[in-house]
Amino acid sequence: MGKLTVNYEGEQTVTFEEGTTYREIAQQACGEAYPDMVLAKVDGKFVELFKPADDNAEVFFVSTYEKNGRRTYRRSLIFLMERALMEVDPNEDVRVMYSLGDGYFCKLKDDEKVTDQFVSKLKETMKSLVEKDIPIYKNVEKTISAKDYFKKRGMTDKERLLRYRTSSNINIYDLDGCHDYFYGFMVPSTGYLHTFDLKRFEDGFMLLYPTKKDPYVIAEFDPAVKLFNTLKRSAEWGKTMEIGTVGALNDAIAAGKTREIILTQEALMEEQIGSLAKEIVSNRDRKFIMIAGPSSSGKTTFSHRLSTQLQARGLKPHPFPLDDYYLNRDKMPLDEFGEKDFEALEGLDIELFNSDIQKLLKGERTLLPNFNFKTGKREYHDRYMQLGKDDVLVIEGIHGLNDKLSYSLPKESKYKIYISALTQLSIDEHNPLSTTDGRLIRRIVRDARTRGTSAAGTIDMWDSVRRGEEKNIFPFQEGADAMFNSALIYEMAVLKTFCQPQLYAIEPGDKQYVEANRLLKLLDYVLPMPTEDIANNSLVREFIGGGCFGL
Repeated sequence: MGKLTVNYEGEQTVTFEEGTTYREIAQQACGEAYPDMVLAKVDGKFVELFKPADDNAEVFFVSTYEKNGRRTYRRSLIFLMERALMEVDPNEDVRVMYSLGDGYFCKLKDDEKVTDQFVSKLKETMKSLVEKDIPIYKNVEKTISAKDYFKKRGMTDKERLLRYRTSSNINIYDLDGCHDYFYGFMVPSTGYLHTFDLKRFEDGFMLLYPTKKDPYVIAEFDPAVKLFNTLKRSAEWGKTMEIGTVGALNDAIAAGKTREIILTQEALMEEQIGSLAKEIVSNRDRKFIMIAGPSSSGKTTFSHRLSTQLQARGLKPHPFPLDDYYLNRDKMPLDEFGEKDFEALEGLDIELFNSDIQKLLKGERTLLPNFNFKTGKREYHDRYMQLGKDDVLVIEGIHGLNDKLSYSLPKESKYKIYISALTQLSIDEHNPLSTTDGRLIRRIVRDARTRGTSAAGTIDMWDSVRRGEEKNIFPFQEGADAMFNSALIYEMAVLKTFCQPQLYAIEPGDKQYVEANRLLKLLDYVLPMPTEDIANNSLVREFIGGGCFGL
């Protein structure tokens, strides 16, 4: 007889027979909430529910209302879809391309097979597998055997990935004869995957998962067309460079092609920045370039490089930071936790901002404010500005796309650019690389270098940062005139060298350890890349240092 401590709505002691799984203990301890529990956290480490319980352990059950529970649920849905496809078309394979809204955009090898009838049949097959509540198993396999298996199945991305795994063994999941390798944990059986939908979209289809607020609700699919086209163009960049997955990137690094990768990627990015500048210059009524994007998108470097391109085309760009229009700190609005909300639109003096830019639009000489972050107050010094016919303002800030900020400006005077690091890499066929993880790794590296913030500190604040993005940035992205993808195809290999030591500094007992360990596992897939061939105006320099823009 074993005994463990379960923390769910109060601490309780549970006794169990040898061989009892965490799934059975969750059923006993969590009552009606049991179906939502998809993972266990045992003595500070995540374990899957099909694992036999340990004696004298402390257990927290993780639900689909929590981010790690949602990750487990979504990953398991992909596996369910893969198994269903074996019945619908055993000669096909599905590729999970990237996240789009509350879902994954997926493609088949043969685009013409994706019909409404096919999508409906795949969905019904997935539902039947859920009703059967088929168990999911995890088996330890020799890495070399798994590599041979994936090669025979034609899963070349996984074969490539495993070529660089130094561990002699890996975990392979088994769902009713469907075997695969996944980055992360699984639910114990298909019966947990009660809520999902499939919808045909463009030349593929969407696998829709539950919303963050309610694990039993699928939001109405409202395709972000501009974002999708940006992601699609980035995937085409990857094809141009023959690097669409981490394994392909590793192959190129191992073959000594790092300089070629860097030069090609930077040339592609500079070409896109030049195209944006050309579009802006084509209409001289555009006097205000509004740039916004989520944290660690590289907004500052991008605005400098765009300004250089604009200057080369005859305009006179001027940086115009929105931060100078913060309200005095004692006037800042509070968030739901009673803390000063520096990301709220209401934290800016919108009336003063509109008054100043109206004067500038009329050609008047205008005294502009500076915000003193030490005193928390707005100040005025001898900072005057006057716009001539060739002058434009490059306005960077999280609210740049929100028309409530610049309500007094005529539409034709604004050109709005949404920027984000939308990684074009996948780990392999069925494991997309999270854009959010890429930005978090960027921020860990930059915060340590420029602010002296530890990786633990950056991880600690990340959820708050994400809430601000979802409220103040993402709802306005489709209203942008243009989207710019700031992700560099090689950056994870560069950031790895800087980020790994910081993550290793987080101890097993620290509350950030689980997240740090997850990121370390992600970085472990990628070979490191040296930095000497990276130009000083490269966007990645904003994070690793050595840039020419004083960042």
